[in-house]
Amino acid sequence: MEENNKPANNEIQIELSEEMAQGTYANLAIIAHSGSEFILDFIRVVPGAPKAKVKSRIIMTPDNAQRLLFALQDNIKKFGEQLQAANNSNNNRTANFEDFAGPKGEA
Repeated sequence: MEENNKPANNEIQIELSEEMAQGTYANLAIIAHSGSEFILDFIRVVPGAPKAKVKSRIIMTPDNAQRLLFALQDNIKKFGEQLQAANNSNNNRTANFEDFAGPKGEA
């Protein structure tokens, strides 16, 4: 007998608050691991500032860290394919992931 308040097919409803939806900018990630967990620290480095603060720390099991790796690889591949398709339709130029790296810093 199935309960009426359970989502079908083990679906999980994910809630995203307005505050969390704003996101947190990070331009550096440091990854550490132990025998049972991976720790991902996301940091915002400001040029000229003597310190940088960890803005978010995520702790994951090795299995979940590997799932994250696969999901990132898949999304980066799809991103590159979309970039290539957009560049091909615009000017037949070969797309490069570096094209999205932004402007190069100058001293």
